[in-house]
Amino acid sequence: MRAVKNLLVLYTGGTIGMLETPQGLAPAGGFETRMRAYLETAVDAPQIAWQLRELLPLLDSANMQQANWLAMCDAIVEAVKRDGHDGILLLHGTDTLAYSAAALSFLLLGLDVPVLLTGSMLPAGAPDSDAWDNLCGALRQFETGVPAGVQLYFAGQLLHGARASKLRSEAFDAFAALPRHREGQKALELPAVLTYCQPRIPVNLAVLPVFPGLQAVHLRALLDTGVKGLLLECYGSGTGPSDDEALLAAVREACQRGVLVVAISQCPQGSVMFDTYAAGSRLRDSGLVSAGGMTREAALGKLFALLGAGLDALTAQHWFALDLCGERVD
Repeated sequence: MRAVKNLLVLYTGGTIGMLETPQGLAPAGGFETRMRAYLETAVDAPQIAWQLRELLPLLDSANMQQANWLAMCDAIVEAVKRDGHDGILLLHGTDTLAYSAAALSFLLLGLDVPVLLTGSMLPAGAPDSDAWDNLCGALRQFETGVPAGVQLYFAGQLLHGARASKLRSEAFDAFAALPRHREGQKALELPAVLTYCQPRIPVNLAVLPVFPGLQAVHLRALLDTGVKGLLLECYGSGTGPSDDEALLAAVREACQRGVLVVAISQCPQGSVMFDTYAAGSRLRDSGLVSAGGMTREAALGKLFALLGAGLDALTAQHWFALDLCGERVD
């Protein structure tokens, strides 16, 4: 852990830099000017040297897509490897902040610099906004030294990038890394195909919650769209309608076609442990892969990084089961 000397602030949009329009708040350029003006007059402002780059198009993070994750990844790698930046502060909207933090945690494996994501619930300049507190707090993390890897800083908390979730839509302490059961085996080494050096492409992924009334036709219709990876959000410890033979058959057929089907828990503090109930073990036997205590955001980001690297379902399943950056094991 070392203090950062040459920081890049990568501004992607989000509430922190929004301005009012006739249609409501919208992303706006020129944030560097506003940021420098604030820091020049703020008492005890961080003194770290920084440059700002706008990643266009600026987004309300509700519009975030896989292509934007790839653009952020490319911009970060370029800033480090070409321009010599030794730390990245990424300003991002809160709606999908945890998703991007998780995706980048896997896309940037092996990049030995700290990447910190932050944003705000209210725009900078709005009365009683949390924007400057979050931004200055993140800058101070770089001043004092922050570990390499991807983390999320919000409301005074430094959170693991692949463990954080947005829990609240209005409160300033919107993000947390809730306790979840974590166990498994750490990957002893990372092949080049799993590191930031590996190009990725977009992947057709989907998330489907289990609910009373879920039918095989629902699952088959989703799979017929060409999905390559599916997160099935199960009840509690990984249970579902295990007496529905048609549904189990649909899962088996998907796995046989090379679709990686992963089970996560719907519970905010849950984890998948198939053997606890017969209803879970039957789902496992149909081909479901356990995500353990991973969050939806982490499991989705990990699927994207693995399948987007061109791995087949069996190879991706092998690496999915291992801990790559602290997402599965404490």
